[in-house]
Amino acid sequence: MECATGSNLWLSSFCISSSSSRRAPLNGNACSASFCPKTHKLSPSSSLRVEAVGSTPTAANLSPDSNPVARPGSKVSVANPVSKSIEWPSPVDATPFWKREFPSSDVNFEVPSNTEKDPDSLHIIHVTAEMAPIAKVGGLGDVVTGLARACLSRGHTVDIMLPFYECIQKEQISELTLITSYGSFHDGNWVPTNAYRGTVSGIPVIFIEPSNHFFKGQSVYGGSYDETEAYLFFSRACLEWMQVTLVQPDIIHVHEWQTGGLPLLYWDMYHNLSLKKPRITLTIHNMEHYGECRQEQLDKCGLDGSIYATEEKAVDDRTVGHNPERLSLLKGGIVYSNSILTVSPTYLKETLCSGWLASTLLRHRDKYVGILNGIDTDMWNPATDIFLPAKFNAKDLEGKKLCKYYVQKGLGLDLKGDSIIKGDNTIDASVKVPLVVCITRLVAQKGLHLITHAIKRVEELGGQMIVLGKAPDRRVESEFKYLADLHNQGPSVRILLIYSEELSHMLYAAADMVLVPSMYEPCGLAQMIGMRYGAVPIVRKTGGLADTVFDMDNQSNREMANGFVFEGIDEGSLNWALDRAFSYYRENPSVWAGTVRKVMEIDNSWNNTAGKYIDVYNSVRVR
Repeated sequence: MECATGSNLWLSSFCISSSSSRRAPLNGNACSASFCPKTHKLSPSSSLRVEAVGSTPTAANLSPDSNPVARPGSKVSVANPVSKSIEWPSPVDATPFWKREFPSSDVNFEVPSNTEKDPDSLHIIHVTAEMAPIAKVGGLGDVVTGLARACLSRGHTVDIMLPFYECIQKEQISELTLITSYGSFHDGNWVPTNAYRGTVSGIPVIFIEPSNHFFKGQSVYGGSYDETEAYLFFSRACLEWMQVTLVQPDIIHVHEWQTGGLPLLYWDMYHNLSLKKPRITLTIHNMEHYGECRQEQLDKCGLDGSIYATEEKAVDDRTVGHNPERLSLLKGGIVYSNSILTVSPTYLKETLCSGWLASTLLRHRDKYVGILNGIDTDMWNPATDIFLPAKFNAKDLEGKKLCKYYVQKGLGLDLKGDSIIKGDNTIDASVKVPLVVCITRLVAQKGLHLITHAIKRVEELGGQMIVLGKAPDRRVESEFKYLADLHNQGPSVRILLIYSEELSHMLYAAADMVLVPSMYEPCGLAQMIGMRYGAVPIVRKTGGLADTVFDMDNQSNREMANGFVFEGIDEGSLNWALDRAFSYYRENPSVWAGTVRKVMEIDNSWNNTAGKYIDVYNSVRVR
């Protein structure tokens, strides 16, 4: 059905031209636009260019950081000097809006060069199973990349060693070159192995590729090989490469259970050969993953597994007296590393008080440190983010309104009230429809029962909610697929059981609130990224969430207040936080606007955190 343009609120405030925008149109062609305001749909082969009219030349020339601050509760002009051209999406588009082509020149992922340099430089090699964005499953990949970039910017020499997974997209690697062919031991044989060097996000990366079946498959984890044996092989292959190339870093920084065997291999084998200088730092990102290992698996990497089957070394305390007893690579890494880190001060306290590894950590308390993770504020920057339809910052939040509208349109959410563009070229902010976003792996740790309850509660409160994440467990996936089928055709909830880096950026930018209801959370990045993009966090008080989010109604800590916190694991506790957040959003618009600006200006950058890592490195290095 054609729409009469005379009554079109969109056309009364916008100039629509047939010029192609800087983003690729959905079908790759640029042609004249045809748009229906009732259905919010583009014609099948259209590219829509939207330009705000009535903005002054002065406003158009302002930089993102020099724009005047919008008054709390005021109507915000849609003129956006950072991004004046938007192709509005529709849920019936052939290509979902997050899969469009994005420009690569809008942001510089090179390591920042203007950071003050540390006086005493180190050579640090990270040995890891994950790295963002090329081999990212969870927060581990983000942490490794962010920390490496921060240390590089401070003048240190940093390399990352990563398995060359078959699933890695090589086009994401710059200057990929074969640098070494050598053999590394496994199960009585020397396996021909290649080492490649490339650059990812400005970081030198060494990719280890064995000639056997290890690391083959369509995903980082879950291949048709024994993962414990594969990561033990990888740990030894990294040390073997250092030995044959005569590379002696100051620090070898290992992460999680996957590389927890490397400290054992280093001190009981390679330190007795030629590697004398390196010292080992282990970061525990999640104590739940402890790396169960059999003695014979250690045997296959060239160690005598029976040596480690003691409570003082690597035996899993829970299996003492069982037949057979099991080992833990994470415990072995704790015992054999020179320093141990975990990813927040509160999580350190929690791990010393509970869990089967608490006694081991208490024995090694003098080398155990909790340092809060950071986020890479170059990669996560709403003022330059290449995935956003409009840019924004704490001084100018116009673009955030447009990002919210863009996501609502693209997913077919109800557009009544909060996102009506009126004839005076403003977004009507008089009717408040809060958008809550939850971006997470759908696993028990993340509070699945609270996420499912939040979907119901947000809808009851008249808000909207988007859940983005994958469920590795088939039963959980089935439950959320049922919820998706139930809600995804409705007006207020979308459940997207996918992983999409592009969409996650857009959702953080669109969100009024970001929900992180974890049962436990060693650090958490979602709340920090959300705040960077102006989403006020709603979190359960645990781990790193307790270190980064402070309740708006805590009168004793008003200066730090930046979100809504609840402590219980029950639905009523979550309701209490959600109800208060919605009340602030609707009834205290000036306080809400001030909070949005406040959270965007909090410094959760890696540069703010990296100095603490450098202090730990320096405390164990050999000079």
